[in-house]
Amino acid sequence: MTTLRESALEVTEDGRRKLGAMSGGEVEEIVVATRAVPQASVGDVMAELAALEDPKIRAVNERHGDDHGVNLTKLRAVAKSLKTQHDLSGELWGTGDTAARLVAILICRPKAYSASELDAMLREARVPKVHGWLVSYVVKKSPHVEELRVAWFADADPVVASAGWALTSDRVAKDSGDLDLPELLDLIEAHMKDAPDRLQWAMNECLANIGIHHPELRARAVGIGERLEVLKDYPTPPNCTSPYAPIWINEIVRRQTQS
Repeated sequence: MTTLRESALEVTEDGRRKLGAMSGGEVEEIVVATRAVPQASVGDVMAELAALEDPKIRAVNERHGDDHGVNLTKLRAVAKSLKTQHDLSGELWGTGDTAARLVAILICRPKAYSASELDAMLREARVPKVHGWLVSYVVKKSPHVEELRVAWFADADPVVASAGWALTSDRVAKDSGDLDLPELLDLIEAHMKDAPDRLQWAMNECLANIGIHHPELRARAVGIGERLEVLKDYPTPPNCTSPYAPIWINEIVRRQTQS
């Protein structure tokens, strides 16, 4: 095998490297392609998302409060092609466009945000899908997650409070630690029935997780769900589990017992 030793390096006009190398006393010229992959701009991404816009998808999404018409599988593919680009993420977020913000969430560095930045972003995120993805894909990976959970939990804004409850529900399922679960049940029993929709949904998820993951409180959780009847009549497709807490709790526990 011939060993090459680099002795000269220059950049040709077409953007390639021309490498002079020594081999047995003779100079060989090796051309190595090193053209940089061009970085996408905000305009490039916005144009790509606009090309993916589907009026039928927008009509369906708008019924759920999400004002965009891009298929999420295709949107994720756009983000995958961009890879992690935190600066571009910030620019996309700044457009205020829902589809752009969803891409921004997928290409950011969650640990790069300060607590105050995440707080500001959450308060801007009024669209349900943006709000949900921000909490799930960014805040939960942040070193500030517990600080934000506590701050948002009792916020006067019910949309912000719903994020606090969603993070609390996650802790109930994974690491309840110092959480006062009976007190959470007290709060749910007292306030879930009349809570605004998104806050009610998050509180109901917390109720279900308490019942699923904490057998000693399961009967009480089921009883609260039966008395309040929140989401009892929620339309549920075949082969899906109802979000009505008593059904949800019992079904997941049944599966866990059988597995």
